[in-house]
Amino acid sequence: MGSRSAQRRLSAAAALILAAQAAAAAPACESDLARIKRADGEERVFHIELADDPAERARGLMGRAPLAPGAGMLFVYETERPVAFWMKDTPAPLDMLFINAAGQVVRVHPRAVPFDETPIPSGAPVRFVLEIAGGQAAAQGLAPGAVLAHPAIAPASAAWPCR
Repeated sequence: MGSRSAQRRLSAAAALILAAQAAAAAPACESDLARIKRADGEERVFHIELADDPAERARGLMGRAPLAPGAGMLFVYETERPVAFWMKDTPAPLDMLFINAAGQVVRVHPRAVPFDETPIPSGAPVRFVLEIAGGQAAAQGLAPGAVLAHPAIAPASAAWPCR
């Protein structure tokens, strides 16, 4: 009988360890951080500003100083849809990560040309676009398939849910 009791305690302890490991794997969500996990599991963190209403999305980074490495702007749309960006009045090159509703990067547009008014399409329906300093996506190893963790992503549909 003692053997069954010991097995139950071991099973309970193993379940607690697995739950703790799962919680540790889930990043802590903060609205001013964009956490991106690459395909190899490595995480990159960007300190961001949110553009989550039509006026903020329209203004974006126009007329602003170049972004520092590790900084960015996360554009949040109410629903997933095709979008297109341009670089009007934007003085520094930017990388654009187009991200679906689950938080998966579906396209990266590297080094968008400053002041260029040519539309840059998402290529697929997206709910988020992360703009970072030009060249940072390649430098940080960010490519389609990477996943974003952020509180704007519904936990039930998140590819990488956060706590």
